[in-house]
Amino acid sequence: MQSQVKASACSDCFVQSRAAYYPNSDEQGTDHGRCGYGSFGATINGGHVSAVSDLYRDGVGCGACYQVRCTNSAYCSDNGVTVVVTDQGSSHSTDFIMSRQAFGRMAQTIDAAASLLPLGVVNIEYRRVSCSYPSKNITIKIDKNSNFPHYFAFVIWHQQGKRDITAVQLCETQNFVCKLLDRSYGAVWTTTTPPSGPLQIRMLFRDDVDGDESWVVPVNNIPQDWKPGQTHDTGVQVYF
Repeated sequence: MQSQVKASACSDCFVQSRAAYYPNSDEQGTDHGRCGYGSFGATINGGHVSAVSDLYRDGVGCGACYQVRCTNSAYCSDNGVTVVVTDQGSSHSTDFIMSRQAFGRMAQTIDAAASLLPLGVVNIEYRRVSCSYPSKNITIKIDKNSNFPHYFAFVIWHQQGKRDITAVQLCETQNFVCKLLDRSYGAVWTTTTPPSGPLQIRMLFRDDVDGDESWVVPVNNIPQDWKPGQTHDTGVQVYF
């Protein structure tokens, strides 16, 4: 009980660590990340994205947002940068490998960023923060290899709030029979026996600190004639 209270009280505390950046990338992130976002993963959050090591958590950590700030007072700002997890990786005992754009954004000024980037690896502190996409609802993109009735897969975009998506159900809207999907990797969910007809997804959001869970049911259904490569707006945003 004491450890639970301590964890809850420190849910907003900063953790000491180190961060690097993708040395061979452009200003934004990568389109080959282990979260399965594809080219979307390079542009989400304005390109302020990062690969993580232990925070990847077998893919559960994909889509999570962190405030990251470097600790060198000569170059670094007080606010740092908010990054979205899009990939898995580590370098020189780091928790974060950031896009060049995000890494430079930790600096106080453009001139300070020019001095910060050559360092390559810096000491940082970070904490989990809520993801917010005010003009975007949670969206799913159907994998290009999906093929009814043999295989159905999709990735979840614009995960919001401060909780993890730990389970996803796919339900038939006509008889309300639901099946639990498999996390293939990262933010990609799959089944080899997709139901027929219009489909509804249900997402379980879990607080990693206190274990509180809530099912979120989108407003919009996946149409019966879904096609590989399509994106579907769920019509919902979450704020917890």
